[in-house]
Amino acid sequence: MGEGVDPTQMCQSLVDKVARSRQLTAIAEPELLILFEDWLEELEAEAIQAVKLGHVRKPAELARKLKVSAKGANFLLSKLEREERLPG
Repeated sequence: MGEGVDPTQMCQSLVDKVARSRQLTAIAEPELLILFEDWLEELEAEAIQAVKLGHVRKPAELARKLKVSAKGANFLLSKLEREERLPG
């Protein structure tokens, strides 16, 4: 098979992330989870605004603007696209 993503590896990665998320939920204080959710909502709003205003065209630009990792920027953009929250 040529280039692309290995579906088996992708599924394993997803399963690992779900397990870590459940572990975090089990040990984290509810107040901490609320703070994280609030922070994520703020990042999403900033990302939407940056895309809407044309300040961001690539994930790397968003990462620099929001001061998050490239993976974090990719996650945000993918999530917002999936939820159809980005301007078209």
